[in-house]
Amino acid sequence: MKIRPLNDRLLVKRLEEETKTAGGIIIPDSAKEKPVEGKIIAVGPGKANDKGERVALQVKEGDRVLFSKYGGTDVKIGGEDYLIMREDDILGVIE
Repeated sequence: MKIRPLNDRLLVKRLEEETKTAGGIIIPDSAKEKPVEGKIIAVGPGKANDKGERVALQVKEGDRVLFSKYGGTDVKIGGEDYLIMREDDILGVIE
C-alpha cells in the first residue's frame, strides 16, 4: 500500500531505541519509552502561502529527524507502524 501525505505533512517511521545501556544493562520492555527519532518515508508537496504558491519543505525523504515524544498521529499501514506529522513538529534533522 502506498500513501502520499498532503500539504506539509510527513510520513515518519520510528527508529528503535537501544535495548541496552552503555553500561550493558538490558532495559525491559515495560521501562522503554517511545523513540523520539525517526526516518522520513514520504513528504507532502508543501504548504500553500497567502499567494497560493507552494512553499517547499525543509526536510526530504530519507532524513533522520528528532520529534517530540507525543508529536504526530500513529497510523498502521500494511502491518507497519508509522507517524503522520506536520513539518512544524520536527525539532531537528540528524546529520
